[in-house]
Amino acid sequence: MVRRLLKDPRGWIATGLGSGLAPKAPGTWGTLASLPFLALLSKLPWWVYGGTVIALFAIGVWAAQWVISELKTEDPGVIVIDEWVGMGVALAPLVYPQSLTLLASVFISFLLFRGFDIAKVWPVSWADKNLNGGFGAMLDDLLAGLWAALASVLLLWSFSLGKS
Repeated sequence: MVRRLLKDPRGWIATGLGSGLAPKAPGTWGTLASLPFLALLSKLPWWVYGGTVIALFAIGVWAAQWVISELKTEDPGVIVIDEWVGMGVALAPLVYPQSLTLLASVFISFLLFRGFDIAKVWPVSWADKNLNGGFGAMLDDLLAGLWAALASVLLLWSFSLGKS
């Protein structure tokens, strides 16, 4: 299976450059693998960051659909490009504007994103159960990233209230 996936660029993309092939907790490893890419991306203007995350979502749908077709399994654990997108969404409100250091932003976003991704809070659970194919594989993590982004904004807001 691994050879078959990595012979095609769609396999490399869907597996997050191979990070989704970890034998245990591929989603966590995939999220961790996204961090250097997102840290570099966060140094660019917000519109480049946002456009890249959107483009990565679209490319991820295409690559995930190919892997699903190859493995004949709906949303296999090896697909982690969705974690890259979800983490990109979760990180955005902390790096634009630079409210915290990059390390603190990454740490908070990682914990919140993985928490919402694992907990499958609605509508993440709905998307996970009801949408299939590459789009379904990608959308639940995008939604978990939106929940994490909202939670991080609320955390920053609540801490700023305590300072006034």
